[in-house]
Amino acid sequence: MPVQKPAMAVTASFTEEQEDSTALAKQALEQATQVINIMPKQASSWLGRARIYESKGEYAKAVADYTQALRIEPKNSNAWQARGGANFKGGKIAESLVDFDKFLQLVPEQKPYHWQRGISLYYAGRFEDGKKQFELHQTVNLQDVENAVWHFLCTARAEGLESAKKKLIPIDQDARIPMAQVHQLFAGKVTPQEVLNVAKAAPANTPAGEPLFYAHLYLGLYFEAIGENAKAEESILKAATRAKENGYMGDVARVHAEILKKRKMKRDAPQTEHKKQGKTPTP
Repeated sequence: MPVQKPAMAVTASFTEEQEDSTALAKQALEQATQVINIMPKQASSWLGRARIYESKGEYAKAVADYTQALRIEPKNSNAWQARGGANFKGGKIAESLVDFDKFLQLVPEQKPYHWQRGISLYYAGRFEDGKKQFELHQTVNLQDVENAVWHFLCTARAEGLESAKKKLIPIDQDARIPMAQVHQLFAGKVTPQEVLNVAKAAPANTPAGEPLFYAHLYLGLYFEAIGENAKAEESILKAATRAKENGYMGDVARVHAEILKKRKMKRDAPQTEHKKQGKTPTP
């Protein structure tokens, strides 16, 4: 049995790692800024710093640098795609769609592969367009439970829950944990607890990501689809705590959580105002 470090030693080690990472990020940012100062008319200079800002979660600054790169090279399709991703991560859904659509104008053959656009369409409330995007993605990604689920979510919003259940895309070869159970959940064949049980029994991390993160994310989306909003919020917020460790889908969870928090603040605002005035809110 390995000897465990005392808790204080573990904390100190983790803090040192954070400090090292912060120092490296600061150094990379300084170097990228120097490159811009030397070669301000090179799109690659701005793209380099934009990626650093994006990795640090400073999405507004990343978007600003991607924008500068696009002023220099307006037909740089990769820059449009990157800015779309940064806009989405910063909660700018409509702006992300403008960028993704511009990317696809330049490289239309990529449209079937563009699942990120489908997710932005869902959050923009363009459910019919999102449904079509995921149907198109299905033609190039035949065994992806996530695509089937997002198609379900768009269909439920566009046509109703019963229609979504009937049109659930069949998937039987997605080996990622707990994707088989997630698909069965949306098909009405297993319970939410069964999805959680499988995720909890799996390794904490796999090459495809963290099973428990994906369980919480798709349970949250499932609960939201069937109108159980309190459970949806609980699951989405749990998923969002692991956003940094789970790539773009981690960002999806975080953005969704931020949307829910804003909705809650908006709902609570009238009650807060009435309390300040010593009034009882009207039911």
